Amino acid sequence: MEESAPRPDETLITKRQAWWIAIRPFSYPASIVPVLVGTAVAADERLRPGLFILALLGSVLIQAGTNLATDFFDFAHGVQPKATLGGVIRRGLISAAAVHRAAFACFAAGAVCGLVIVAFTGWPILAVGLASVLAGYFYTAAPFSYGRRGLGEVFVFVFMGLIMVMASYYVQVERLSWQAFLASLPVALLVADILHANNLRDIENDRARGKVTIASVIDRPAADYVYYLLTFGSFLAVAGPVAAGATPATTLIVLLALPLALSAVRVLRREREAAALNLLVRGTARLHAAFGILLAVGYLLAAV
Repeated sequence: MEESAPRPDETLITKRQAWWIAIRPFSYPASIVPVLVGTAVAADERLRPGLFILALLGSVLIQAGTNLATDFFDFAHGVQPKATLGGVIRRGLISAAAVHRAAFACFAAGAVCGLVIVAFTGWPILAVGLASVLAGYFYTAAPFSYGRRGLGEVFVFVFMGLIMVMASYYVQVERLSWQAFLASLPVALLVADILHANNLRDIENDRARGKVTIASVIDRPAADYVYYLLTFGSFLAVAGPVAAGATPATTLIVLLALPLALSAVRVLRREREAAALNLLVRGTARLHAAFGILLAVGYLLAAV
């Protein structure tokens, strides 16, 4: 496996800056929001601040490990797009071996957080934590590499949406509820939306390298309609249960995030080039973060 040499315009980037790029902190709302929402749903029953902090830290560490592992395996397998927001190995900023070691370190640190939580809550969280670490690593790692087999959005929907929200709720009250499940649905839709936006940007690159994603299979404009479905479906996933009386009316505060959704849709309708579609990826991530925070606030308002 060859290391790429630094480009002249990147020689001024320090090691610290390179690691900052590698761990992609801008993506962390994807792992923070589910913990916030799951904990907020539990707020009217019980709050355990220490376990909340551990769950938040563990979730972020697993996200960082996944980012690093993805960077490593995409580079190793020659499928990393030039328009990606990471790519530190391809750009010659950090060695492949160092990135791989850092991924394992993040997963291990996340596992330690999980084990402390297990000591207070029992084996269900152990099972969830182990499954999450494996899902993060094998997103791009062989033999599964499910992120390259058209299953990325499905696994992200399940693990970073449904499971993470309900597990965060369980950490607080040590049981599950339909309320937690309903709260997890819009979060799951939007986190899958972030990945789909990423794959929309990379359609041509993924096809050239044999990487299978929903977007690369159905192409545009069909992939655009999937984006619309995930984006506006998240709002319906809140409004529907409220209309049915199953969730608090205060959660309709998420409608304040609708302008961000419309802004992202305008980018998608306007842009075709991969580099320009980075705006779509960032816009979708901002939507997920704002929507998730508002949803958590809605549940907290109902609790008080």
